[in-house]
Amino acid sequence: MKNFNKNDIEFLIDCLKKGKEIPLEYKYALFPTNQKEYELVYAGKMRKEDILADNEEAKAVPLQVEKIFNGKRKQAGKDWNNLLVFGDNLQILKTFYKDEDPLIKGNIKGKVKLIYIDPPFGTGDQYDANQGQSAYSARRKGADFVEFLRRRLTLLKEILADDGSIFVRLDYHFGHYIKVLMDEIFGKNHFRNDIIVKRTRTLKGEHKQFATATDSVFLYAKNKDLMNFNGFRKLKLESEWKWVEMHLPGLRKDESLLYRNIFNKKIKAPKGRRWALSQDAFNNAIDKGLVRMNKKTGLPQFLTKYETLGSNWTDISGYSKYYDYPTENSEKLLQRVIESCSQKDDLILDVFAGSGTTLAVAEKLGRRWVGCDIGKLAIYTIQKRLLEIDKSKNLENPKKKYSKPAKSFAVVASGLYDLGKIFALKKDGYINFVKRLFEIEGVKTKSISGVEIDGKKREFYVKIFPFWDLKDANVDEKYLAELHKNIGKKIDSRFYIIAPANNIDFISDYHTIGQVRYYFLKVPYQIIKELHKVQFKKLRQPQSKRNINDLDEAVGFHFIRQPEVKSEIKKLKDKNVLKIKRFESDYVQDETGEKLKNFESLAMVLVDFNYNGKEFMMDNYYFAEDIANNKYKIEFPKKSCGKNIMVIYVDIYGNEFKEIIKNF
Repeated sequence: MKNFNKNDIEFLIDCLKKGKEIPLEYKYALFPTNQKEYELVYAGKMRKEDILADNEEAKAVPLQVEKIFNGKRKQAGKDWNNLLVFGDNLQILKTFYKDEDPLIKGNIKGKVKLIYIDPPFGTGDQYDANQGQSAYSARRKGADFVEFLRRRLTLLKEILADDGSIFVRLDYHFGHYIKVLMDEIFGKNHFRNDIIVKRTRTLKGEHKQFATATDSVFLYAKNKDLMNFNGFRKLKLESEWKWVEMHLPGLRKDESLLYRNIFNKKIKAPKGRRWALSQDAFNNAIDKGLVRMNKKTGLPQFLTKYETLGSNWTDISGYSKYYDYPTENSEKLLQRVIESCSQKDDLILDVFAGSGTTLAVAEKLGRRWVGCDIGKLAIYTIQKRLLEIDKSKNLENPKKKYSKPAKSFAVVASGLYDLGKIFALKKDGYINFVKRLFEIEGVKTKSISGVEIDGKKREFYVKIFPFWDLKDANVDEKYLAELHKNIGKKIDSRFYIIAPANNIDFISDYHTIGQVRYYFLKVPYQIIKELHKVQFKKLRQPQSKRNINDLDEAVGFHFIRQPEVKSEIKKLKDKNVLKIKRFESDYVQDETGEKLKNFESLAMVLVDFNYNGKEFMMDNYYFAEDIANNKYKIEFPKKSCGKNIMVIYVDIYGNEFKEIIKNF
């Protein structure tokens, strides 16, 4: 217990006079009965009740399906599509916990059998390299990381099934803190293992210390007595295989248990001994070719090809570089994790999905899955990985291909506005709403050649697609051709069309006819600030590879506004060169409130060199830092390019602009 001195007492009196919050260490000293046996004490620690409740910092958000990849794919379960969710995982977990969204109601909360997360590890103390002094409080940085993870772990426990397990991978920076934290959240009696996994191989040492060779994976059960645990057995070297007898010393009271049906023959255990396996276990071993009859004794023998795995997993690589994604976990590692604590058709969850290893391995092992990530690069990496999973390696025999398509899955965005609420508005209310949403200015011109005009955006005319009158029509090539026939020669080079996302047949964000580009403003993308009256911080996307795992959180909701992009393509003999001339996000502002300049909001560019017209299959990505160093030019090898190239430009808040480039 803390001993109070004069300074402590004066500090407490000052807090009471000024209405300041008393630090936790003083509260525990003053009210020791409220203190647990042990727990981490740090600034900014939130009560569990506040973590679980909706608040201005993080609340349950609506989910909106952007695309379902099914085709001829089978569903992973009755009325179930596996889910890949883009957004802040704290908000997503609040949605799962609240269990009201019709997309997931009754399907996730309390149903997740296994959670695996590999969160950003945190970096410990941070210092300003130029000044040689602390850029900000190292203690606060540490507390921020610990609390960042604690809030998510608290919600994850609530979502986990009673017989479920959670695996958390961490390194030496904060692993010891998080171990104490998980003891606090899950109960130290539910701690099962500290599994040691191998980091990236290195041959060089580190300054005044041994090279860091391993990470920890902490395994906890929600309830150790109910825990679904299969263990894991790994194949020995063939030179270590041995045939052993299958009976043990000891008698059974029930003589019927002395008999086993082996190769269709009823065999009794030797006198004074009993069988080592049950009949089911015998049958399973026989099916796997692990049993033979000893010609000398006439009794069965078991081939010890496998050994039971302990908590030392350094015999396999903990990381992989197969998909060229930073901190990409290996499939061998996730195979052990998933097979050890789940069964076929169980639901697996990873809310730091990254390159998608957890989801891909869950798919290959016949489990259902949900994956979440805050990064657009991660979402597109996972999407392609799943769509091409049949070409990836077989888990049991890496020399073979998996050769099966992924079951149907949906790409889902969080924080999106409920379409029903917008479309339930009367015509005038809807028009006023979308005008505010896309900042449409009024104009004197009400129509051009009979085509109704609803305003201007950046000096270009805008038309709001009248879906209420054209219930069976879409914004497609036929619609645009008729529109262009009437107004094409009477407008400038750009024309905006506002329409519900489901009523636009184009995946690209514009379509060109003659000298006019028809731009699509899709309604709605995400809940706007004006409707919800909450301050928010939008998701930030990295602008360089080294920042890809930076911690970030979203607060409240935001809506997508397409960046302004101007580009040109030059087709040379052996390559295509994309030159980005302009990239601006008109609402993006820095801390000073000043509008960011050209290119300052660019995060990355994603490219599908051979776009098939249906599915964006990312072939490469380019961070803003690298693009800037190359004078905003991106080179595409000509041999890799098909008839159509699809380019997705992403700004630092995840807003996208999609463009299809014809490669003739």
